[in-house]
Amino acid sequence: MSPAHPSPTGRRRFLKGAAGALAVPAAAAFVGALAEPAHADDTGLPDFAPIPAASVGPTPNADGYYVGRIAGNLYWVTDSYYQSMFLTTTRGVILVDAPPTIGHNLLRAIDDITRVNGRPSKVTHLVYSHSHADHIGAAGLFGTDVVRISHAATAGLLTRAADPNRPLPTVTFRDKYQLKFGGETLNLAYHGPNHSPDNIFIYAPEYATLMLVDVLYPGWVPFKNLAVSQDIPEWIKAQSIAMDYPWRTFVGGHLGRLGVRADGTLQIQYMNDLEASTRAAIDSVDPSPFFAKYGAQGNSWAIFKTFLDAVADAAAAPVAAKYTGVLAAADVFTRDNAWTLLESLRIDAGVLGPFGVRP
Repeated sequence: MSPAHPSPTGRRRFLKGAAGALAVPAAAAFVGALAEPAHADDTGLPDFAPIPAASVGPTPNADGYYVGRIAGNLYWVTDSYYQSMFLTTTRGVILVDAPPTIGHNLLRAIDDITRVNGRPSKVTHLVYSHSHADHIGAAGLFGTDVVRISHAATAGLLTRAADPNRPLPTVTFRDKYQLKFGGETLNLAYHGPNHSPDNIFIYAPEYATLMLVDVLYPGWVPFKNLAVSQDIPEWIKAQSIAMDYPWRTFVGGHLGRLGVRADGTLQIQYMNDLEASTRAAIDSVDPSPFFAKYGAQGNSWAIFKTFLDAVADAAAAPVAAKYTGVLAAADVFTRDNAWTLLESLRIDAGVLGPFGVRP
């Protein structure tokens, strides 16, 4: 028997309800990131700490999305989980990313804005931040005559994926690309691999806005395992590269609000604290009990797992305690982030602890 699938209407109802559960009025979104934490839900949540009010964004509308102006002709859309950005021009719309959870609401959001400002609603250009389906998996909604722009590596990854929901780019670049269209400008740049091999920096100079996906998470700790990034040292470096841009507003691709510069500073501080704590834990956790418990049965993986888990637990504890109430979900993902950072320190930086060169 085939499993029953929820109807599109049921899915929209679920997403609207879930988005509403995360959202608070827009004014709360821009409380200073380093201010005394306030909580969106002072009654607490099952199992995890309440979300600081400063970490969440504007309330989605009845259809499950929020669209707002960043500055001038630059706008953003969110469903409280994912984000997209678009420019209205005299000749059409330049859209950056098409997350499937927002899906057809991107078309609704664009219509909302262009109907008011009297500009064409047709999406003429679609910029891919990177190849991952969770950020561009609704690209197929925009037809075949849209100009799709990406890094050259994205084209190779999408060719391999052969996903009809992620059509191949029609224009690619390797280092820099300036998109000038209808009186508007976006500067696209590649600074090397980070979250993925192809992730790019998207800067709107006239509006001092940077979009960089899956690197900085305004108001929140990074997603599980340091955003499931493929190159951890370069992902960490990308945070500082982002801060070198002269932006005032940041679009991170995730969650419900825009970023300000204090958000970038705070995440870098979190990562510095996590690295210091992880290095200390590598030196302080004694591997002997794990060898004694599992060595006799020859279960090498059990030795490694239990030791590495113990190091991650020790590394995460003080950092999670410090940032709970300051960064949302510090108690949810800090342990996973410590585990991934530990592995990167071991294999990328050569911080091997008890598994170093045998005397």
